[in-house]
Amino acid sequence: MNKAQLISKMVEKSNLSKKDTELALKAFIESVEEALANKEKVQLIGFGTFEARERAARTGKNPRTKEEIQIPACVAPVFKASKEFKGKVNK
Repeated sequence: MNKAQLISKMVEKSNLSKKDTELALKAFIESVEEALANKEKVQLIGFGTFEARERAARTGKNPRTKEEIQIPACVAPVFKASKEFKGKVNK
């Protein structure tokens, strides 16, 4: 499902206009991005948790040349699904 399909599905379920639904989705995405940039967690009970985790620097391998390379430390966004959400997906 792409973004346009998600918006269409949200319009059906919410009875909002397409424009309002697009704005709501955009606001949600921007809010999560801002929270993660500020090292905050976003917890949605029954859905899951978005958070930013530190990744240590490490040594990797270029698959094409087999050359060892240094991968720098970074902060990566992570989503952990809730138990309830996992249960609905696994039905």
